[in-house]
Amino acid sequence: MIRIGTSGWNYPTGRGTWNGIFYPADRPRDFDELSWYAERFDTVEVNTTFYGQPRPEVAHSWVRRTPAGFVFSLKLYRKFTHPEMWKQVAVKGVPKDEIPAGVLDELARVTRADVDAFREGIDPVASAGKLGMLLAQFPPSFKDTPASRDYLAWLLRTFAAYPLAVELRHRSWSDRVGETLQLLNGFQAAWVQIDEPKFRFSIRQNDRPNIPEAYYMRLHGRNADAWWRHEHAEERYNYLYSAAELDDFAGTIDAADPLVKQVYVYLNNHFSAKAPANALMLKRRLRLPVTGAYPPAFLERYPEVAEPAPATPSPASRSSS
Repeated sequence: MIRIGTSGWNYPTGRGTWNGIFYPADRPRDFDELSWYAERFDTVEVNTTFYGQPRPEVAHSWVRRTPAGFVFSLKLYRKFTHPEMWKQVAVKGVPKDEIPAGVLDELARVTRADVDAFREGIDPVASAGKLGMLLAQFPPSFKDTPASRDYLAWLLRTFAAYPLAVELRHRSWSDRVGETLQLLNGFQAAWVQIDEPKFRFSIRQNDRPNIPEAYYMRLHGRNADAWWRHEHAEERYNYLYSAAELDDFAGTIDAADPLVKQVYVYLNNHFSAKAPANALMLKRRLRLPVTGAYPPAFLERYPEVAEPAPATPSPASRSSS
């Protein structure tokens, strides 16, 4: 089974807003973005659980507002994967000379209470059978060291009750691919296949599944010029995949599909609703159902969304992908 969706569904502000493009410009006051999204896609990757601990009442709302068969993949809270980012937020507005030495490191240490809070927050989704996978998204600064491996093993052990996917970005993990696979496979964790601009330290991957349970792919776009230098963070994701690029991904997904029970693909090039446009184009290439109507502004901006699916790739071209 192949599920294709986007990373997040709520982008209400900024130059790259979805309002008036993917979501109608004129809409009733009780318009529900998640319900609208869920009429068109059967999965979404949730960003909000990364920026703050999930709350049970919010998770209950997600379950209630989506149909049976819809699933959420949830990012782990950033304290688990981005301690330096967590520290910056924790002391925002506090002068550095007012922070006692060592206190911040101690506060950033993950505790059992942090784990319990996350589990409690996502339980409504898991109990409803709507949990796709938990995503542990690590930054490029998370390098392959003995300490990092020990921590990753602890994290995978701690959340072993859930289906897990791990995104590693630094090349040191692929330089020791055998050891990395041994670690991830030992916990039945999917090694996330990522597409993003490539730099000297970027991880190298082969697009193949590493476990039989699931295959997890994230497409971030290829806007190399704005990846590290931008005025607003959203500019990093201002990239529309071409038809030829999507054909390559479709071949990769086709090849992976028979090898696993479930395929998850999430588009994170969210600027100006490029992610749902590319997700729909990819669904057509994979002969997956395309449901729901779309605003004229969306179809005018991305006419490829309404184009017929291209010819089915030959078995030979699929196997070579």
